Amino acid sequence: MNSFLDFERPIAELENRVSELRDTADNGDVDLSAEIRRLEVKARKLLSETYKKLTPWQKTQVARHPERPHFKDYVAGIAEGFVPLAGDRNFAEDAAIVGGLARIDGRKVMLIGHEKGSDTASRLKHNFGMAKPEGYRKAIRMMQLADRFGLPVVTLVDTPGAFPGVQAEERGQAEAIARATEQCLALGVPMVATIVGEGGSGGAVAIAAANRVLMYEHAVYSVISPEGCASILWRTADKAADAAEAMRITAGHLKELGVVDRIVQEPLGGAHRDHAKAYSYLKAAIVEELDGLDGMGRNALVQQRRQKFLAMN
Repeated sequence: MNSFLDFERPIAELENRVSELRDTADNGDVDLSAEIRRLEVKARKLLSETYKKLTPWQKTQVARHPERPHFKDYVAGIAEGFVPLAGDRNFAEDAAIVGGLARIDGRKVMLIGHEKGSDTASRLKHNFGMAKPEGYRKAIRMMQLADRFGLPVVTLVDTPGAFPGVQAEERGQAEAIARATEQCLALGVPMVATIVGEGGSGGAVAIAAANRVLMYEHAVYSVISPEGCASILWRTADKAADAAEAMRITAGHLKELGVVDRIVQEPLGGAHRDHAKAYSYLKAAIVEELDGLDGMGRNALVQQRRQKFLAMN
């Protein structure tokens, strides 16, 4: 990992010192193993203590970490035989939402999610995970295909929100989001959604109105970004930390409120520190939830999903 967040500076100093000592030990005859072990233990303890008491704003920063896994990483880490599907059969292909047929632990599923991109070129290509109407209409098409063939739907949510540009509004952004949400609620097959990073507003809900909603412990899920909320309430984004605290956007808060059903553990220090462990934890949780939905009939699945969301207030 190369990027440290502001609140991780003390951890960064310790880990950088460990790296320097290792380089010195590799290039000389001095035995520094005891000092390296001491500093490693100290760094790990500090990392654990720091991540146990993250504020909502700090969790927002972790959820946005540039090295956090994105949809294509999860496809490689938890799925096999992924076959991508493209286009909404109406206007265009939107790269902000990616999906296709796959297997998870041998089970055939329709896997759909937001893709933010991992470098400048891919972020521009995927519009930073902010989908336009054609992205949501593509998701609807894939969900309908899954319903037709009896495939469970698994979605991975990671978006600041739907794209707010004029062109998106002209093509019916609100209608597309509403239709996607409606399609989630109408599915006659099991649906499991996971908030893996940012869950921003209707752009997230559009593919997350599921039978079971999971959330990584350091992800965030809210009706608006903390900066957006602060800009409305205080006329300045500088109050984003206060907004994040007031909005109750963390996994713990949302589990208490009944918005999410299960919190998925992340590796110590966040999913960006150990992708392999993050994939393992997520895959196990998704498989367990799909197993739990096995045997439920179409009507029962629809009814359970609708009652779940109607009960929220």
